[in-house]
Amino acid sequence: MKKGLFITFEGADGCGKTTQLNRLADYLTPAKAIIKTREPGAKGLGEKLREILLNYDGEIAPRCESFLFLADRAQHIEQIVKPAINEGKIVLCDRHTDSTVAYQGYGRGLDLNEINYLNNLATGGLKPDLTIVFDVDIETSMTRVGTEKDRMETAGIEFFNRVRNGYLEIAKQEPERVKVLNAAKSIDEVFSDLLNIIKPLI
Repeated sequence: MKKGLFITFEGADGCGKTTQLNRLADYLTPAKAIIKTREPGAKGLGEKLREILLNYDGEIAPRCESFLFLADRAQHIEQIVKPAINEGKIVLCDRHTDSTVAYQGYGRGLDLNEINYLNNLATGGLKPDLTIVFDVDIETSMTRVGTEKDRMETAGIEFFNRVRNGYLEIAKQEPERVKVLNAAKSIDEVFSDLLNIIKPLI
């Protein structure tokens, strides 16, 4: 059976990536076998880890935070992503390894070489075929998030500026895999730009 595709959606909170992922899945589903998933929090163990990561009301050390995300990722890749790809499906994933690099590396200040090593360990070396970064200024993203924020969304503007810059740096380092879209545009305009990137791949 033809090998599937692994496409990841990245960006700061409020960038609109989840909206675009869902819209793309609806657009592709009539003709393609699609799996929608996310990190953290895919079904099973991932749901338990997501609850801790987003809603735990105590302090979580940055390194511990990273290991929780990595544990979720290792389970997710083995239980959901790899089987779907091997079945020839298109996997659309809301966040993946680049989130850990951007948030825990650039945002929290952890060593990038260590994070890249651990990401590779958690995924068994599997990398996305394509990553879309939805880029938007932090003020706009915070407005979109609204007043009810989870633990990650309350980290502050300086933190999210570092995260945004981290994503842009990742895109500079891996231009063939990582494509940046201007997410400040309207939903329809962003989706049109997304399709222009996706169509040649599928």
